Amino acid sequence: MAVVTPFHALRYDPARVDLEAVIAPPYDVISPAQQAALYERSPWNVVRLVLPREPERADAAAVTLRDWVASGVLARDADPGLYFYSQEYGLADGSRHQRDGVLCRLGLEEFSSGVVRPHERTFPGPKRDQLALLRATGTYLSPIFGMYARAGECLRDVAGVRGAPLVEVPWAGGEIHRMWRVTNPAAIARVTAALADETIFIADGHHRYETALAYRAEHGGRGGSVLAFLSNMEEEGLVVLPTHRLLRVPLRLEPSAFEARLRETFAVEALATRSRPDGVIDVVLTDRRLRVRPTDAARARLAHLPASVRALDVAVLHEALLGPLLGVEPGQLAFTHDDAEAIDDVVEGRSTAAFLLNPPSVAAVRAVCLSGELMPEKSTYFYPKLASGLVFDPLDPSVPA
Repeated sequence: MAVVTPFHALRYDPARVDLEAVIAPPYDVISPAQQAALYERSPWNVVRLVLPREPERADAAAVTLRDWVASGVLARDADPGLYFYSQEYGLADGSRHQRDGVLCRLGLEEFSSGVVRPHERTFPGPKRDQLALLRATGTYLSPIFGMYARAGECLRDVAGVRGAPLVEVPWAGGEIHRMWRVTNPAAIARVTAALADETIFIADGHHRYETALAYRAEHGGRGGSVLAFLSNMEEEGLVVLPTHRLLRVPLRLEPSAFEARLRETFAVEALATRSRPDGVIDVVLTDRRLRVRPTDAARARLAHLPASVRALDVAVLHEALLGPLLGVEPGQLAFTHDDAEAIDDVVEGRSTAAFLLNPPSVAAVRAVCLSGELMPEKSTYFYPKLASGLVFDPLDPSVPA
């Protein structure tokens, strides 16, 4: 069963800091330029914890965290609670949306139990970095993002959320982050009971979840939970953006030879419009732009995969194109969710090719999870990203409340 519990959150004191100046995106989407800007934004910006610029990052984060607690910049809530977190945001088409969820402690489960399920593979490097950070700070600094499915149920109603939020923070791109503290025992009981029998699908935070498992194993069971944001995928507001691939090494073939190889297993045409139909991949090279659609020959390369994975454009890209035609390994790729950025990357010479995909649906992600299979690394980009800095979860009960 999914074990959801309240916790004594460590939070910024809004009387001491401007919350808009101290929150940040998750560490893995912060560019070097954004890291520098966040450092300048505030001496208490959470980037100094989740992505310090000092060479010994974990040690630096631990010193900073201790200093902020000692000075009162961060203070721990006296009573345990759940934290209802709502994100209002806009999309490129001008529409406004809202995604709701609850910040909580989620009991750690090995993936083999089926209670918590991943949807994509992970890289070893980030897990090493995150484990060093967790060892040094003893604190979950950012939540993982989990989804569950309860049709016809509104989490806001289950949690009994009413009135003005505890926190309301306008942020970049027109986002507004709001948070309510839920301490009523009956409301907490309703939430925990509602989620107890649910499967939790990891949307974001695979590296952090696996890090939490490793930390628990090191400490003989200490740290038996992870800080999590859980959202009902059946409610409005869950958006997945595409994650395009950028090739950061020389192209294995000359462009004309590569196009000829593509035509052996794909239907190929000149790219004439930015609007991508389902089931196609756009290929941007320095001297040409192509739209490719897999033929039966290309799909035959995916025959060893289960049906839920074979249906994914990203699987077609890796199994029928990047691997067999170009010999590309995951470490040779960079990623972006923005079409224009991907194209500019090739035009300006930072990448030798870009491969533009449609995003998988939430239903497709769920199907892969339930099949027990995994997508390639960086297959999804759930939007918007959760803010780091709204709550922290110290594992050491001696941190004062």
